[in-house]
Amino acid sequence: MPFNLSKITLLILAVIATRPALSQEKPTQKDENDIEKLIITASPLGRSILQSATPVSILSGEELEKNQSATLGETLKSVPGVNSTYFGPVSSSPIIRGLDGPRVKVIQNGLDSSDASRVGPDHVTTNETSTATQIEVLRGPSTLLYGSGAIGGVVNVVDNRLPKTRQDETSGRVSALYDSVSNERSLSTDLNGGSGEVAWHLDAFKRKTDDYDVPEFALEDGDIVDTIDNSDIDSQGFTFGAGWIGDDVSVALSYGRLETEYGVPGHSHDEHEEEEEDHDEEEHNEEEHEETEEVFALMKQDRVQSMVDWKNLSGLFTEVHWHSAYTDYQHSEIEEGEVGTTFANDSLESRLWAKHKAALGWEGVVGLHYTNSEFSADGEEAFTPSTDSTNTALFVLEEKSIGDFLWQLGARVEHVSHKPDNEFFIDSEVDADFKDLTYTAASASAGFVYNVNENQSLALNYAFSERAPSSSEIFSNGLHISTSTYEVGAGFDLMIDDSDPLDIEFTVVQSNQSVDKEISNNLDFTYRIQANNLQANFSVFYNQIDNYLFQQNTGLEFHDHEEEGHEEGEEEGTPVYLFAQQDAVLYGFEVDVDWHLNENLRVSAFTDFTRARLAHSEDSNTNLPRIPPMRFGAELHWEQDNWHAELGAIHYSKQDNIADYETQTDGYTLVSASFNYYVPLGDNDFTIYVKGNNLTNKLAKVHSSFIKNVAPLPARSFVVGAKYNF
Repeated sequence: MPFNLSKITLLILAVIATRPALSQEKPTQKDENDIEKLIITASPLGRSILQSATPVSILSGEELEKNQSATLGETLKSVPGVNSTYFGPVSSSPIIRGLDGPRVKVIQNGLDSSDASRVGPDHVTTNETSTATQIEVLRGPSTLLYGSGAIGGVVNVVDNRLPKTRQDETSGRVSALYDSVSNERSLSTDLNGGSGEVAWHLDAFKRKTDDYDVPEFALEDGDIVDTIDNSDIDSQGFTFGAGWIGDDVSVALSYGRLETEYGVPGHSHDEHEEEEEDHDEEEHNEEEHEETEEVFALMKQDRVQSMVDWKNLSGLFTEVHWHSAYTDYQHSEIEEGEVGTTFANDSLESRLWAKHKAALGWEGVVGLHYTNSEFSADGEEAFTPSTDSTNTALFVLEEKSIGDFLWQLGARVEHVSHKPDNEFFIDSEVDADFKDLTYTAASASAGFVYNVNENQSLALNYAFSERAPSSSEIFSNGLHISTSTYEVGAGFDLMIDDSDPLDIEFTVVQSNQSVDKEISNNLDFTYRIQANNLQANFSVFYNQIDNYLFQQNTGLEFHDHEEEGHEEGEEEGTPVYLFAQQDAVLYGFEVDVDWHLNENLRVSAFTDFTRARLAHSEDSNTNLPRIPPMRFGAELHWEQDNWHAELGAIHYSKQDNIADYETQTDGYTLVSASFNYYVPLGDNDFTIYVKGNNLTNKLAKVHSSFIKNVAPLPARSFVVGAKYNF
């Protein structure tokens, strides 16, 4: 099956690439978007996808609702070049071209989400996709305007919380769904209204699930499971915003509240502590043991965003925009009924940019960007110190059209500082005293879009980017209970005592080597077709990153000798992961096509591939860890009157390009199907739908997941739902 699917997909791509465009006007199905009309709000110049020198994907409308998931990473995982960290269904963040964590900037309406999802894959992003109007994925060099934390890409979740247009009447949508695989019940609403210059917005959602089902498989200890314990979710939130929309000045303010309680898969601890003679008493003790030893997380966030826009100005600048956000975030990890670690992040971010008048044919923006983050981690099992980080930056973006060429230039320079609390290391009995660390990171890009003809274009872009290491990459030192790892930052060295091969010990000491900036040289080429019946994109990229920081499994194990009743050699320890720094190379491609066969049928297909390895390595194994495998996907869409149906499959290849202490992941194919019925209700839209996921009930493990062997993808599921737009 995998071979046949990949062969068929490549054949489809080859036929499409060589087939001339049909003459009739392209029909539009209800789950499609006209990419000429999709504006990239993350671009300060408001360009469309076709005007971008680097690859951009936008999910909106029916397509966004079709891919709707409880987490941001799973919502985006079918976008070419984007995968998911997948920490069970409870948490997942986007991986863009093999890069994740602090290299992927997740923003809300252009401003950082300011959560702890960049610190670890078990931390949920605070972006709710059920109330979003569109999600933008910017890959490659176009991301430099958002800072060194966007060296790998930007995901911008866009909603209406800051009203920008006048509303003469109330409009909105209500959605509800049920998913059989986890007994998920989800409800969301989005309302917009106003009168005259005043506009308002209100959205809210509620989601609750039980533990999710998986195809039956065996754990390492031999236990057979078909349900992943401790994988339930209970989440809710709301946002209210209001604004005054004038002809030349607009002002808006919003407040949002998000609360989520979710289990951490792989930590149910359902084993017996001791044998009991009385079977009933044994079962009672086991149930009590499960209740008290499960690990779960409590997350809450309060967020205030503001917007002030000045337009139609005279003088050097024609527009000025000032957008700001204040976020109060807290995430607590709870084990055995007690709080083990509490992460908090109070952040203030502000972006001020101005669009200038055209000069010698060049038009563009200049801006200032300021962020202050007071991050803290408190508790007996905190693995990173509290750190005060500040980022101040100046950026510029310029464009000029010359004939069939659109030239794009960009530059950014920023100053980053980290001030750690050294009391953390005293409490953890590590001899470390870090001074305040400062970095100056510079980035620049140059590219063009060339219109070959009215249906085809070529885009080429080069970017030089520097990234300052995040505080967790430098200062981490301790047990991370959710990921079951012992994390050691790049600011430390491991002193290993292997005199006894059966009991290798290590000591963590402060390194006398500085942690350097990452330096990326990224080249990106894109070919686009936008014809009457065909839409296609082909991108290739090559990214050389010097001083690349990554979490490397050292093969060592940590044993907590202070635990009551612990005896050496009695049980496995926790694997030790060290943030190592070495030159790396990442390259690959992305292809997606959408071809209308006739007015009722269309076929879409995509494939992507990323190869990531260490450069100039003395070791024989140069593979980087947790890199997603190659994928092929195809989908057949049929639409007739008020009916719409889809049948699709995505094949994930086997990943055997693995790092040390990593295991290969078998390939698998996921088959899905869906049916929509659009109920005619005058000017309003009401849709009833049913969708089947993983219809062949395939056991599927995500290679990029830290817990792939204990939390595979869900089993066969059926989703029923309804949505009403008015």
